[in-house]
Amino acid sequence: MANAATEELIENFSLFDDWEERYAYLIDLGRKLDPLPDEDRTAESKIEGCMSQVWLVSAVEPGAPPVVRYRADSDSQIVRGLIAVLMTAYSGEPADRIVATDINDIFTRIGLDKHLSPNRRNGFYAMVQRISDVAADALKRAS
Repeated sequence: MANAATEELIENFSLFDDWEERYAYLIDLGRKLDPLPDEDRTAESKIEGCMSQVWLVSAVEPGAPPVVRYRADSDSQIVRGLIAVLMTAYSGEPADRIVATDINDIFTRIGLDKHLSPNRRNGFYAMVQRISDVAADALKRAS
């Protein structure tokens, strides 16, 4: 259940014929992310399980269901691109939609499932787990 921006992102990836072009696009997406301020780069916001350093912060907007906004950053260009994909799929979405979003489907449709190292894949899923946990907690608190 991908949002419209994610569907557009998937379509954009499909325009590239080879993975060098897709990696370049992924890196370009990461370059467009706003950097995370130093005060948000804390031990609490750091994602464990990533080869690179990754920080993720969230803000929950009350509502029924609550909406969760995420911001993240990394010291790796490719990981920043992966963060951009995750921000497109999840940030600003209602918490129930975040929990229901099948990132594996998005990951496969973009083709990332076949073109990331196991370590990057582990880090990617560690980010997804944190995103999902925040949304699930927001839903629990709202009920």
